[in-house]
Amino acid sequence: MGKAKVYFTKEITPQAMVKMYEAMGVELPGRVAVKLHSGEVGNQNFLRPELMKPVIDRVKGTIVECNTAYEGKRNTTQAHRETMKLHGWTDTAEVDILDAEGEIELSVPEGQKIQKNYVGKNIEKYDSMLVLSHFKGHPMGGFGGALKNISIGLASSHGKAYIHGVGDVNNFWNSDHDSFLESMADACKSIMELFGDRIVFINVMKNMSVDCDCCAVAEDPAMGDIGILASLDPVALDQACLDLVYASDDPGRDHLLERIESRNGVHTVEAAVQIGVGSREYELMEI
Repeated sequence: MGKAKVYFTKEITPQAMVKMYEAMGVELPGRVAVKLHSGEVGNQNFLRPELMKPVIDRVKGTIVECNTAYEGKRNTTQAHRETMKLHGWTDTAEVDILDAEGEIELSVPEGQKIQKNYVGKNIEKYDSMLVLSHFKGHPMGGFGGALKNISIGLASSHGKAYIHGVGDVNNFWNSDHDSFLESMADACKSIMELFGDRIVFINVMKNMSVDCDCCAVAEDPAMGDIGILASLDPVALDQACLDLVYASDDPGRDHLLERIESRNGVHTVEAAVQIGVGSREYELMEI
């Protein structure tokens, strides 16, 4: 695969979100799902609706999420809807909990660790997808970005356990770690094949805690904000974000890198390349 284009701006504003979408030169067709992270109740770092609303309006999108597979305020449809309301998402756009009515199975015949991926059934209602990801650390994945957002993020509650357990939902917390990362990459492949050229990605490098927005109690960010990146290739996008962290002279950089490296976070990117999700080779276009 050739070099992907990754667009970058240091500006982190609602207007810049729209600008980054338009930089990709794609108009998403039909009914557009906008995948973002609703934020666990108590989390202080999740990206707020004010930042996201203009770009959601720009694509006339519906905010989509899936229920979690662990205790918290997003593990049932009712609790998740209440959280979406509390965090202002229901005032921003229509909200659809994709697995409220169950799940569908997507095939991943070339999967390295899993050959099927269970996603929220309502995904069938959408023609295209805008993926808005908060790039930051993660307790298990090392980092969360575009790849995690379309794998674990779009999986049904049962599907999340299936990916975490590398095909065994009863092995949620005890599966081989690199195999879990490879399973995430496998799940990404099924989503890319489902939407084809009708899916685009924006990563926001802001509030970069070592913890995910899924943590009710999260550490405050140790390093400063970097900017917004956008691409048609989620692998190139996440790689570009990692490279910007490594290139930073921010004194808090090493703290975030320790989390990423201790969980072998880059392996998700490596595994995604192996299965043909995208390319790590990219051209950074600053706007």
